Amino acid sequence: MKVLKFGGSSVANTENIKKVLAIVKEASKNQKVAVVVSAFGKTTNNLLAAAEEALEDITASKDILAKIKELHFIVIDDLVIKNKKEVSEEITYLFERLQAIYEGIFLLQELSDKTLAKVSSFGERLSSFVIANAAKELVDATHKESRDLIITNDNFLNGQVNFDVTNKNIVSFFEENKHQVTLLGGFISSNIAGETTTLGRGGSDFSASIYAAAVDADELLIYTDVSGMFTANPRVVKQAFPISEISYEEAMELSHFGAKVLYPPTIQPSLRKNIPIRIKNTFEPENFGTLISNDPNNGNEVKGISHIEDISLITLEGGGMIGIPGFSKRLFETLSVAKINVVFITQASSEHSICVGVFENDAAKAKELLDDVFSIEIDKKKIKPVIVENDLAIIAVVGESMKNYQGLSGQMFAALGRNNVNVRAIAQGSSEKNISAVINKYDADKALNTLHEQFFEEKTKQLNLFVTGVGNVGERFLAQINQQKEFLKEILKLNIKVVGIANSRKMHFDTNGIDLENWKESLENGEPATLESFHIKVKESNLINSVFVDNTANQAVSEVYESYLRESISVVTCNKIACASNFDNYKTLKEVSRKYNASFLFETNVGAGLPIIDTLKNLISSGDRVHKIQAVLSGSLNFVFNNFDENSTFHDVVAAAQKEGYTEPDPKIDLSGVDVARKILILARESGYKMELEDIANNSFLTEESLKTDNNDDFYASLTKNEAHFQQIFKEANDKNCRLKYVAEFIDGKANVGLQHIPSDHPFYNLEGSDNIVLFFTDRYPENPLLIKGAGAGADVTASGIFADVIRIGNQ
Repeated sequence: MKVLKFGGSSVANTENIKKVLAIVKEASKNQKVAVVVSAFGKTTNNLLAAAEEALEDITASKDILAKIKELHFIVIDDLVIKNKKEVSEEITYLFERLQAIYEGIFLLQELSDKTLAKVSSFGERLSSFVIANAAKELVDATHKESRDLIITNDNFLNGQVNFDVTNKNIVSFFEENKHQVTLLGGFISSNIAGETTTLGRGGSDFSASIYAAAVDADELLIYTDVSGMFTANPRVVKQAFPISEISYEEAMELSHFGAKVLYPPTIQPSLRKNIPIRIKNTFEPENFGTLISNDPNNGNEVKGISHIEDISLITLEGGGMIGIPGFSKRLFETLSVAKINVVFITQASSEHSICVGVFENDAAKAKELLDDVFSIEIDKKKIKPVIVENDLAIIAVVGESMKNYQGLSGQMFAALGRNNVNVRAIAQGSSEKNISAVINKYDADKALNTLHEQFFEEKTKQLNLFVTGVGNVGERFLAQINQQKEFLKEILKLNIKVVGIANSRKMHFDTNGIDLENWKESLENGEPATLESFHIKVKESNLINSVFVDNTANQAVSEVYESYLRESISVVTCNKIACASNFDNYKTLKEVSRKYNASFLFETNVGAGLPIIDTLKNLISSGDRVHKIQAVLSGSLNFVFNNFDENSTFHDVVAAAQKEGYTEPDPKIDLSGVDVARKILILARESGYKMELEDIANNSFLTEESLKTDNNDDFYASLTKNEAHFQQIFKEANDKNCRLKYVAEFIDGKANVGLQHIPSDHPFYNLEGSDNIVLFFTDRYPENPLLIKGAGAGADVTASGIFADVIRIGNQ
């Protein structure tokens, strides 16, 4: 014999009930089955809501009841043919009884636990009767009232089962029952006096397990709307997947900590009889589901991750507790008498404090009671008043084989730390089946995703990018990600999602990943953007492995990096302003990056996509020292002076450089030497020297008139006006058979930038197009410098450098 249980979502409407009946018909072909059903859909909640309304407004109560009645008669009309008249009469009678109870509540102005139990029982009484008669159309079926079989004490809303009497009732009934299918209502029961009781939260699952254990069923199948117990809540963790096999103990741990597909009491009766439990999907019955048994195939050492929200942490602490027995007893006894459930316990080995987790709606009551119980010790300053922390959640990593693997707890807390999830308290049983941590409720979703990635998705790491600046560089960056996304998943095991984009006017977010084929349209239809509103949205998203990508040259954007880093959000930028700002700010960004485990990468600050900064970091990290740097660091200036001669105008060459994307949006930044000065400053700082931008001698070749302009139109006009000046600069170099190169130099702590005449035997002479070149003279390279050369400007190479930094973060 098998026992099948169907939850509320499985019997929510006619179409769903048809699926249930098909499953029952198939299951009963070769053996008898007992079928336990919940109330239709949200019927129980609506019944209780109507009871509450009846205290104030009987009309509102009648309106709710009418909708419940309508649903039941729709099902009867659709599924019951042979006994429609008899079924309709019985259901009408039950609704008349319900209406009479509501009228009694209204007249007496009283709603006791006894009445609530009676009201809520009607959901299963109605559903089981209707479904039983629908089943009779297809199979040999009968209906039996669970209240006649399951006997409890007088706790009306959470009855404690009298198993001796209950098991005798069930065995006796099924020995005499000859029908192939028996329909029973879950959740409901009665006391010895025959008064209606209920089995509390998850009572329908519990009922099914009671029946399965009593009849020694071959298997208990619990049908719901998901395909088993998942590695994590699939509504929160998109990558979660069903657990194929799990032990009773693991299932109990996961269900205790919030896995709502199964409630903890369900397992106990089946566990005692070693009856396998299988969680199945009513809507995908062919799926294997999850098998809960005494001897599962072990599989992964971590079986699942679960969590409970709306938790408060109650802390009792003080030096007066040390070495004094009885504090724990008084604490737990007080909470027990008040029926306050403790879901988490931890105590310091010094006995200085005890922390317990309770549900948030019990916290205020718990504090009041405990402050009263320990009032003498509090008055004498032996202990502090009870401390309550709200808005918390408990996250639990569960696996029976965890005890056989070293370092799992280290992996858990390291992963949480990398994503800025602060742990308030920790508990681990000696059996090592469960490691639990109390965290901020706001971080619960991120913590679940973080731990799921750590323990179940080690082959693929997800990065969530928030990109500001979608001009030339930003557009190409997004195109490169879109082009390479499949390669990254397959080869590098990186799943890179762009979840936020912004320009100076609009921003758009999609936590499932923005469609990079149509991002322009999405952004244009996005909401108004400011730096602050974008930052707020990024924080609210609270996603794992978040990366803020700055593709602008905007100072205001550079000033928000620290805020992101302090949220453990990595920063990747081509914007040189932050690293070339005052040294204290540069140092702070570095320190905050280390403190909050957030990467701060800016390879494209110097040389676009060339590995200049990364190479320099490796030199310094390995113990080398830099004495001198000589470099052509401006792709735009190199392009300009490689293309400028007596047959062209300086204005036209600069305009061409800007059109090609080699210059900043304001080309004066490049031509004034400020951009090059920033780059050599960054290299000097990365070499270990403390320098400021004003320490760098800038020998500008521009006229005073050009330097004083404050917009692009005036700047270009000044270039045309001073063409003779630029032609003279070219002539002087050409007469010496030299080429013009804008060179940055750093020698023993001093730096300068300026235009130089480069002879034909110099390494810089043949530097073509917009290429950059850097020569590092170090302890290891004193005479023949380490040379890095290549394309140093342009949107594509800059975007590829940013992309490379993102991949570096993914590979960490």
